[in-house]
Amino acid sequence: ESLFVEAPENVRETMLRLKRRGVRFSLDDFGTGYSSLSYLAKLPLDQLKIDQSFVQQVLTSDANAAIVESTIALAESLSLEVIAEGVEMRAQYEWLRAHGCLAYQGYLFGRPVPVAQLEEQALA
Repeated sequence: ESLFVEAPENVRETMLRLKRRGVRFSLDDFGTGYSSLSYLAKLPLDQLKIDQSFVQQVLTSDANAAIVESTIALAESLSLEVIAEGVEMRAQYEWLRAHGCLAYQGYLFGRPVPVAQLEEQALA
């Protein structure tokens, strides 16, 4: 993101070249830090990743629920996929699914493991 701020045309052109080769792009931690609505119009993105700080409070904060709902609707209107990060509880997953988010990452689905353990699990 900081590269885009420094040289937006170079970054955009590089991303477009990579996209033509099959690389897909996700805007991580959407709604925090440097992420900006202007990126959605300028960058060749495929996906928005909703920051876990919003996802983890979606059940307890009306404001966070509204932000997540709006982000899902925004992504849909721009033909972008949306993924929620930091999903740790079944109730969060169910809320997200009911509101149109169909991709998730978080401890509800698995914890980080060493590559060797991951390979063992894949073969089992």
